[in-house]
Amino acid sequence: MPRHQVVLPDFGLGDRPVAAGLWLVPLGSRVEEGDQLLEVSADCVVIDIPTPTGGTLVEALVSEDEPLEAGQPLAIIEADEESW
Repeated sequence: MPRHQVVLPDFGLGDRPVAAGLWLVPLGSRVEEGDQLLEVSADCVVIDIPTPTGGTLVEALVSEDEPLEAGQPLAIIEADEESW
């Protein structure tokens, strides 16, 4: 099955630090397109990162409180054939 890399979008925050928060989905779990996958925080704002496709979360590439940059890979989803 195809694998899809989930990346951190550019929120237009400039040089403000962004950090990984809580994973909302355990590894190995099935997700649907648009499900909330991971929380990230910037200043006093928490933003949920949605899944771009349905499938199974097979790899988490960042840890809680890890500093992040726009475009950084966050996770790998093994996509369903019909979701790809």
